[in-house]
Amino acid sequence: MMQTTLRQSLRFGGVGLHTGAHCSVEVRPAAADAGFTFLLGSIRVPATAEFVVDTTRATVLGRDGATVSTTEHLLSALFAMGVANADIVVEGPEIPVRDGSASEFAAAIEQCGLQEQFAPRRILDLEEPVIVRDGDKLVAAFPAPSFRVRFLADFPQPVGTQYFSGEIDPKQYVEEIAGARTFAFLHEVQALLASGLGQGGSLENALIFTADGPMQPLRWPNEAVRHKVLDLIGDLALLGAWPHCELIAIKSGHQLHSSLTTALRSRMRVPSA
Repeated sequence: MMQTTLRQSLRFGGVGLHTGAHCSVEVRPAAADAGFTFLLGSIRVPATAEFVVDTTRATVLGRDGATVSTTEHLLSALFAMGVANADIVVEGPEIPVRDGSASEFAAAIEQCGLQEQFAPRRILDLEEPVIVRDGDKLVAAFPAPSFRVRFLADFPQPVGTQYFSGEIDPKQYVEEIAGARTFAFLHEVQALLASGLGQGGSLENALIFTADGPMQPLRWPNEAVRHKVLDLIGDLALLGAWPHCELIAIKSGHQLHSSLTTALRSRMRVPSA
């Protein structure tokens, strides 16, 4: 695998899911070996696990007092679509939520196309399993010849227990994962608002479940677990390498994903930026 970057810059704007503020982002081509970097004013924040500062309902990266929230959807699209290097210029406190999925990001990357760079992509090849857990929640990486994900999610009804298994490549990502929207239960929304989160959420950018079922038509019967896979891929983008491994996730979230990525980076002997 060779490294790639975007053929041209991509721009997205809109409301931030958690702050409700107007945000914009420009994703620019970057040089080989640059990886993903968030540019927050004059501060450069490498998109690696060492710079995760919060995982409450979203993955927040930061450095020297500057932070950017809700990074996982954009990083998921970039990573799964094969982009290895990009500068991400952000105006506002978070990445625009768009429709709550990664479909617009993935479609824009697909339309833009990738520029191959004259450097091999860094690959993670595991020699033994790496497992992190928290009670009945678990995420583990096992040696494998390619990148696969198996995810078991378990939520109260009407979502219930859902399962997804699949190879992660651009075609599979666009067709089976990118369009899955972020979701919440209606009874959770008030608590989110009280905690200062979900300020920009609406039926236009989040899938809401009531006791009777979803308030909008589902894109897949198991859309909730597909979104969890989308998030997992975005959090794993902080690895800084393409994983040749199979991920097994059981009821995991951003915090466990961050712990796994940190553990995997330690095995790669990657110095802090």
